[in-house]
Amino acid sequence: MSYKIEPLPNSYAHLGEGPHWDIEKQSLYYVDIEAGKLLRYDYQEDKVYHSKIEGVDLASFVVPIEGQNDKFVVGDGRRVVVVSWDGISETSKVDRVLFEVQPDEQYVVNRFNDGKADPRGRLFAGTMRYVGDEFKDRWGELYKYEKGGKVSVVKSDVGISNGLAWNEQLKKFYFIDTTDYEVKEYDYDFDASLGKPKVVFNLRKSNPKDNLLPDGLTIDSEGNLYIATFNGHTIYKINPSTGKVLLEIKFPTKQITSAAWGGPNLDILYVTTSAKFDQPAPAGTTYKITGLRAKGLPMSKVQL
Repeated sequence: MSYKIEPLPNSYAHLGEGPHWDIEKQSLYYVDIEAGKLLRYDYQEDKVYHSKIEGVDLASFVVPIEGQNDKFVVGDGRRVVVVSWDGISETSKVDRVLFEVQPDEQYVVNRFNDGKADPRGRLFAGTMRYVGDEFKDRWGELYKYEKGGKVSVVKSDVGISNGLAWNEQLKKFYFIDTTDYEVKEYDYDFDASLGKPKVVFNLRKSNPKDNLLPDGLTIDSEGNLYIATFNGHTIYKINPSTGKVLLEIKFPTKQITSAAWGGPNLDILYVTTSAKFDQPAPAGTTYKITGLRAKGLPMSKVQL
């Protein structure tokens, strides 16, 4: 397959994550987690805007709010906050706290990680340990926020809550707990709890030093998954019904964090990366991939 990988201009994020394509704005939003920043790539201008969120140290995901222009939900430590940003200004502001989780003292080492809206506009976001050994305790939980303010625990006993994707047609939900080295598929009744999991992709190796870390996740219109690997230079395209690897997309950077479909025809795969642990350039660059002969689905905004 003849595809092309290109860096976006001025797209550096030390720990880039949480890409979301906004169809109305024709823009890719993502975060630089440990800098507490929002970024926006404007497709028409081919330009990236950067904004520091005032008072936020850890911005782990960003999802636009349905029907509210320039308003977003953002992971902020163990809180989810509503942020106002015009997409251009170098600073942005927190309007209010939407909800907060895990208030007990033992969870001060936790923060939110990945977050997305499901096809009905409900926010799914999970926590992880980020101080100390991230693999030591399974203190993370996956939460669901519903319109009207109801917050519920979807899954507990989570190590590092990470990639999320839905196949609405097949009623499937895909979830990555990085500490399991697996992508799991759940039956997803929109009005009930998750069904029993099935492992559709396993990156666990017999030698732990060789384990690749599955990170972010997206899905195309045919139901294939695209799995980012931290420390793996690679995004794997897999068929979740067979577990077969259909394509390996290799990058010049080691820490691949996530991916999202975008562009006017939803056929450009945007990919975030990280420069943690003193990774050399071009680590931290955000990329676009064209020519994959696939396309994504519109990403949902959060309904408040």
